[in-house]
Amino acid sequence: MPNAKVLSEKQAIVAALTDDLKAASSGVVVDYRGITVAEDTALRKELREAGVQYAVVKNTLLRRALDSLDMAELDGVLNGSTSLAISKDDPIAPMRIVNKYAKQMGDRFNIKAGFMDGKVLPLDDILALSELPSKDALLAQVLGMLLMPITSLAAVTQAIVDKQSAPAEEVPAAE
Repeated sequence: MPNAKVLSEKQAIVAALTDDLKAASSGVVVDYRGITVAEDTALRKELREAGVQYAVVKNTLLRRALDSLDMAELDGVLNGSTSLAISKDDPIAPMRIVNKYAKQMGDRFNIKAGFMDGKVLPLDDILALSELPSKDALLAQVLGMLLMPITSLAAVTQAIVDKQSAPAEEVPAAE
């Protein structure tokens, strides 16, 4: 049996992991076996810039945290090397970034499972969601669509003003 100090440290890790998972809007469980240090550094940098927390986790500790949140369905994928990417703000960001790296690295980096708003998602749903643009890109598209009629109206109005203010061509007088 582990000593009391080790046990209390593990309980603290599980409690912190549980709190992080509870606050997350989405997350992805990843098998990172075989990636290089340079690839891992690039992945971590991109995730950090997108506001995504990423960490290597022990399967047993993650299993306890997930079980306490009624996500025991993920227990089956918690074997081998496991890392976790979670986001509190943009629910698509961890899926999009992790899927991008999974495509680049092939069998060395795979999505095991994922969740959104406390519900476990099938792998097909995770892959479909990962193809969506980022939150900022979606907001820019919506803003562009909202501004399009106003921009078109302004262009037409300017064309009318330009046409009316242009000097009329002089017609030669008939002799």
